[in-house]
Formats: sequence, structure tokens, C-alpha cells
Amino acid sequence: MTPEEMLQYLCEKSPRQKASLEAVYAVCKEQAESGSTDYSYSAIARLGIDRGVPKVQSIRNKTGENYQALIKCFESTLGARKRIPKPRSGDAWADDISDPKLRILVQRLLAELAEAQRTIKEFIPPGTVIRVDDRSGVKSDFKLSNVERRAIEHLKTDDFLHQWKLVRGEKGDVLDERGRAVFKPGTLQAIEKILKYL
Repeated sequence: MTPEEMLQYLCEKSPRQKASLEAVYAVCKEQAESGSTDYSYSAIARLGIDRGVPKVQSIRNKTGENYQALIKCFESTLGARKRIPKPRSGDAWADDISDPKLRILVQRLLAELAEAQRTIKEFIPPGTVIRVDDRSGVKSDFKLSNVERRAIEHLKTDDFLHQWKLVRGEKGDVLDERGRAVFKPGTLQAIEKILKYL
């Protein structure tokens, strides 16, 4: 299916998106005529910002499937290749590798890395915090019961320490009246973390 046929099909299928589909088509056609191979959603949205092309997130969302189909049609019909990113300025060291085979392999890996980082920036909105919990063998839904929580909280109270004649050490440890460690260094911080995360 040619891009023109795809545009006509999508406009008939979704008449409410006709104007924005035509705008996406116009930008893609300009890209093809200029010889550019960059049909990324961000490039199309940026180039058509004042012409009625939806924002990049709208193209990427589930509701943007028609825009995605039209852009992919241009990519496949016109034989567009994936854009190879320019090496970053910090990667100039790869040019100094004397072995030509090794130099080409390193440059290719650096280009793939740059492309992957660009793709990640497109998919992750700025300011988003991603938290990875890679603890193995621990269920993520594990929580302390109320009784367990109160028991652990009691270990750090002044009442517990006075009852057993204990004092807080400087390193998060707990010492008896002779200065011997009853709880090892870091125990009080560990109790705080347990209460915070469980």
C-alpha cells in the first residue's frame, strides 16, 4: 500500500483525524523529498508543530495508531533506513584505535548505544523517576503485620533502652552499661529502613 492509499484509507476510517493525518502525511512527504531518513515520531511532531501534527506523545499513544501506521508506511515504501546517530563528542577516542576491524566494531557499538539512549529519552517523560527493585527472593508485596511492626518499633524506643539499661551508640549500635555492644553498628538505621519500606 502506498502512502497516498494509506492516507485515503485512514481518513475514511477515522474522519475526525483527517486534518491531522493530512498534516502528518505532508511532513512525511517533505522528509522523503528532502532525502531524509528520519521518520521518528519526535522528528515528525517537531517538524509539523505549527501545521496541525499531533504532539509526539499523542502519536506514540494507543490513540495514535493511525499516525503510526502512516509514518511506518512511508518508512517501508520509501526504503527509509534507521537513522544512525552521530557519535557523541566524548566518543572521539574510538577514532584513535589502530586496528580497523576493532575500530569499526567499537564505533558501531557506540552508535547503537547513542540510538538506544535517544529512544529511551523519547519514551520516558522528563522528570520521571524509575525505581528498580532487584532484590531476589523477596516478595514485593511483603508487609509487616501490626504486631510485628509494634515489636520492631519497641526496639528503638527509649522505654525499651531504659528498661534494659541500654544506651544508643554513635554508630547506630546499642550498648549495655559496661559499653559492650548488644546491637551491632547500623542496627538502629536498619530498624528505621525496615519500618519505612515494610
